[in-house]
Amino acid sequence: MLQITSTNEEKVLVTLEPLTAAGNPASVEGVVLTVTAGDATVEEVEPNVSYYIVSGEGGLSAITITADVDLGTEVNEITDEIEYFVVAAQASSLGLSSGTPEPK
Repeated sequence: MLQITSTNEEKVLVTLEPLTAAGNPASVEGVVLTVTAGDATVEEVEPNVSYYIVSGEGGLSAITITADVDLGTEVNEITDEIEYFVVAAQASSLGLSSGTPEPK
């Protein structure tokens, strides 16, 4: 499980790097990311490889990733999870401004 935290003004790039049980690079197909809880959204960047997880208003979102590891005609799916916690962005400046000088 991957755990991510950001503000409600951000998105996070998530990249899949599948590995075999021995730790060698592997290929997958049919990758699907599903938001199962919360208000985050997913934007595909490169199919089966990278996705933006886009923050919602705040709180916890859960995303399930499913991929087919059998590159032939059969389907053999594996899954993983992302917990995405979004916090409210804080002020970074006071935004001071002044009016035009006036007579007393």
